[in-house]
Amino acid sequence: MEHKVELLAPAGNYEAFIGAINAGADAVYLGGKKFGARAYADNFSTEEICRALRIAHFMGRKIYLTVNTLVKESEFDELYDYLLPFYEAGLDGVIVQDLGVFAYIREHFPELPLHASTQMTLTGARGAAFLKEQGVVRIVPARELSLEEVREIKERTGMEIECFIHGAMCYCYSGQCLFSSVLGGRSGNRGRCAQPCRLPYQIYEDGRPVSGEGYPLSLKDLCTLSLLPKLMEAGIDSFKIEGRMKKPEYTAGVTALYRKYMDRCEQYGAEGYQIEEEDFRRLRSLYIRSEIQTGYYERHNGKEMITLRKPGYGGSDEVVLNRIRASYLHEPDKMPVTMCADVKVGEPLGLRLAGEDIQVSVTGDIVEQARKLPMQEADIRKQLLKTGNSCVTISACTVAMEGEAFVPVGSLNQLRREAVAALEEERIRQHGLSAGRTQDVSVCRSRKENILDARPSMDNRNIRDCLVSTYDQLRVVTEAACRRVYVDSDLYIREHSRVAELLSRRAEYEYALALPYVIRARDEEYLRRLQENLKKDGGLIRGFLIRNLEELSYVMELPGNYAVIPDVGLYCMNGEAIRFFAQYCDEVYLPYEVNGKEASRLVEQAHGLHRIASMVVYGRIPMMVTANCLKKTSGRCRGGEEAGGGRGQSGLKDRYGRVFPVETHCEHCYNIIYNSVPYSLHLKSKEVRRIGADVLRYDFIMESAGDCRRIISGEAFPYQDYTTGHLKRGVE
Repeated sequence: MEHKVELLAPAGNYEAFIGAINAGADAVYLGGKKFGARAYADNFSTEEICRALRIAHFMGRKIYLTVNTLVKESEFDELYDYLLPFYEAGLDGVIVQDLGVFAYIREHFPELPLHASTQMTLTGARGAAFLKEQGVVRIVPARELSLEEVREIKERTGMEIECFIHGAMCYCYSGQCLFSSVLGGRSGNRGRCAQPCRLPYQIYEDGRPVSGEGYPLSLKDLCTLSLLPKLMEAGIDSFKIEGRMKKPEYTAGVTALYRKYMDRCEQYGAEGYQIEEEDFRRLRSLYIRSEIQTGYYERHNGKEMITLRKPGYGGSDEVVLNRIRASYLHEPDKMPVTMCADVKVGEPLGLRLAGEDIQVSVTGDIVEQARKLPMQEADIRKQLLKTGNSCVTISACTVAMEGEAFVPVGSLNQLRREAVAALEEERIRQHGLSAGRTQDVSVCRSRKENILDARPSMDNRNIRDCLVSTYDQLRVVTEAACRRVYVDSDLYIREHSRVAELLSRRAEYEYALALPYVIRARDEEYLRRLQENLKKDGGLIRGFLIRNLEELSYVMELPGNYAVIPDVGLYCMNGEAIRFFAQYCDEVYLPYEVNGKEASRLVEQAHGLHRIASMVVYGRIPMMVTANCLKKTSGRCRGGEEAGGGRGQSGLKDRYGRVFPVETHCEHCYNIIYNSVPYSLHLKSKEVRRIGADVLRYDFIMESAGDCRRIISGEAFPYQDYTTGHLKRGVE
């Protein structure tokens, strides 16, 4: 095979990094003490990362740093000083989720390659092409994509694509999960997921259990050894192993096996590719979650992907672990080099290092005539052989001396260090990698100040918007006082005639469509129908609520001048993210995961950019958006026939008796798992006023027309239990 695929291994600590390098990884991804999506991993100190970069580059390998969490406004000023030493040490790339972090790095560290994390929920070529225009060089698409979808992104964009091939799987589209955050304040978007998806639940329909207690949200671990030939032929650039929270033995053992079979595939091709059963046994002994499966590459979802009974990791084979430790968990072998020293009175001290296909020479101070005892050759050799933590070892050392010479020990040590560093840097350059960068001193650490401080031009504060999912809800909200009504795009297409007729009768309102949470290749026909309806309506729809970058790119392609409003899940956690979206949008939404004080600061940031700041004050928080389907898991899928291809309802009941409503979106084949109680700030008017948002949005998902009317009018709140979300405490 001509296409060379990178094998990318995880490292939760320095020992795991060493294991990955020794086991044959082409690159390693790791996290420092801040801004990484594995906050509970050991992670690396700054010194360890810089040393790892030197070792990796000397061996022709790369290192990517994870800065793949949402960064709070209060934390943002730490980012420059955190990244600077890694940038100067030649870091090969940074993996990013937060679009504010992305824009900041692009501006302040322009030579640092930017990789879009799987947390960005990239599901198609539109979103990938958009990020390419912004300067992203590599994307990690959603793990739910099929191999054909991945191939299409590659063919249409030409971008580097990195795909997971092994390890634990999230049930939710990465970046769209608020389950741990809502239930316990530990945000998966901040690297602190408590994994409530691994707990037992029962599946309910129509108030009745349709499954016993099990683990319907716990996916089996991914293992793609059997698919490697197909994956390698798809044009994927990097195969990624999950596991920064796992032990070094796991990293080394899994990396070694995938290295073996990737090499075998390159050598023999698909026809000669065979897997030894013993290697499958070894994989299963390395912290596998009971069973394995091949992921979404050849299927959209399925019960066979779920670990229904035993979601915990099984034991490990100590014999296998001991072999891995002996084989891989040691410092990499150093390069043997020969050393020649010229110590001649009256001439500069000279030192030459030579290895296979490499040679460097350095010179130092003038060698002085000894006033008393001249230096002996053995004394000089003793100092020159001390290569310490470098990547080389001296296999032979010759010292050519002329005259009775004296050289200070410090000069010998300095020259040796310079020679070793020069040889390491020359080897790194031979590999085409960076031995280090010098940051432009004109680049300012500080962030841009917002030059506008006026509020957006709004008639009054706390304007109300409403989002509706059913025709009855739409009928109610068009009778109330709203600025804008967001109509679910599925409703708009499914019941277009009467929806359009109702909207045209209430022309005093502004109408926008709320697009699906996820769109993929299967939705092209849906988007075509959407455009046809827009043409029929002649400007009735004036904007779009977008949930992902794929939709941002789609709306920008549409003829006409539509307002673009990024929803809560396109996280504006900091001023830089607001600045990014301000290029395309006049309005931004506050995330669910900020507290009142943080929200107020973000409103100030939006106003400084002359943008409208909006927030949701009522609704059901979508805690998971999933490609897998509870109806299919429980054997009750009817092939997209729910509500004429629309939506079905089910529920999840946890150990405490709480029931989480689940909507089955058959049109797009995804589920949304909502919180068990509504989110409402109806008794927090003082706190809401203090936040100062311009627009307050009410989201109606499964409410009856009567409940909608009571909530909008401020009559008796229809639900006894509700949550105020993170208004008080926020998330870790």
